[in-house]
Amino acid sequence: MNDEHAHPAEAPNVETPPVVRPLSTFGFLLYILHGAGVALGLCLLWGLEAVRNNFFRLLDRMNIKARVRKASAFPPGQPRKRPLTEASR
Repeated sequence: MNDEHAHPAEAPNVETPPVVRPLSTFGFLLYILHGAGVALGLCLLWGLEAVRNNFFRLLDRMNIKARVRKASAFPPGQPRKRPLTEASR
């Protein structure tokens, strides 16, 4: 097969220069607001973590156990009787 008739997509890897588009004022402000939102979200998470840490340290100083009884996903008593479905027979 001749190289002159090769499809452009099958050509060897030739890097094209990147196209730089100017940023509009609205786009610039959007990037600024996005960055501020991310920073505020991280500050909120950091603050909540600090409160949680102080709360558990207070519990440790007061020598209070985290749970009085064992937690269970199943309520006490007999399980309810459910009819079998076709798939479980």
